[in-house]
Amino acid sequence: MALQKRARRKQVGKISDKQKYPKLTLDQAIDLTIAAKQAEGLRERTLRDYGKMWKYFTDWLRENYEIETIDELTKDVFQNYVNYLRYDAKRYDGHKYIDTEKQGVGLKEASINIRIRTYRAIFNHLEREQLIEVNPIRNLKELRTDIDLTNCFTDDEVKAILAQPNQKDYVGFRDFVAMNVLLDTGIRMNELINLRVSEIDFQTRFITLEGNRNKNRKPRLVPFSAYVAKLLLQLISENREHFKTDRLFLSCYGENLGWNQLNKRLKYYAKKAGINGKKVTSHVYRHTWAKNMVLNGCDPFTLQKMGGWADIRTMRRYIQMDTTEMRRSHDEYSPINSIRNKRV
Repeated sequence: MALQKRARRKQVGKISDKQKYPKLTLDQAIDLTIAAKQAEGLRERTLRDYGKMWKYFTDWLRENYEIETIDELTKDVFQNYVNYLRYDAKRYDGHKYIDTEKQGVGLKEASINIRIRTYRAIFNHLEREQLIEVNPIRNLKELRTDIDLTNCFTDDEVKAILAQPNQKDYVGFRDFVAMNVLLDTGIRMNELINLRVSEIDFQTRFITLEGNRNKNRKPRLVPFSAYVAKLLLQLISENREHFKTDRLFLSCYGENLGWNQLNKRLKYYAKKAGINGKKVTSHVYRHTWAKNMVLNGCDPFTLQKMGGWADIRTMRRYIQMDTTEMRRSHDEYSPINSIRNKRV
């Protein structure tokens, strides 16, 4: 029996060799990006920032352009947006508690660069998934920023700040312990406020931070001093008298302490100590810790491991030296001084 030949399939339509890209609206673009980033495991706060930064841009876009789809965006549009942020945008626009009329215009370079990096991440994802043909922000450069040499506390400022909390009051003592932990360990604010008693080993004097709690998803061990160990034990004892929770830093009602809540307390104590001209946040404590660790002889690779920085170049921004320290280091290590001293 002869085999029947397979019938040739009929061509139903010629497929173009050119890649077809979907016509995504601005809202569809951010929704697809956030959904993908959520699947990748990005933190909720990061995802919220993606949406918030995108809304800032699209609100401005709709006021100045008639653009509906993502493929209509060009580098010129983003360059105009950056110029708007630099020279015309109101600072703290839309803030609930700050009067924008008293804040002036023009965002700082660091704030603008945060937005540029966010938009770059969004468009890199869209390009990688072949949802856009041209990445309009690929060659958009970040703004140059001046290095801030005043982003650390001096020893006298630290002493003045630590003298402010009323340690006879629960909130005051809690804040005193929190400031000492920040200065002793360099941990981030979200790591501090979510700290649990079970994560503290008082025998070895190490805090164990799991990867799902850290910024870069990597677990790490953070050492702390004997003095801070004593303060932590006192706070744990105080908590157990009034609350039934494993969390360490709590409000006076036993609730979880918020990031903004503790940052406001840090600013309050700095103001009471007479410290002006510095933007006081938990990051200033981290800067102070990192700089003093280096000045006291800690090698940079150990510091990088303790601080949880994935890239040593990031760490270098935290340890800027002021002119006094530069002068002292130069006088101590100058080759010419060393040679002259040997000749004497």
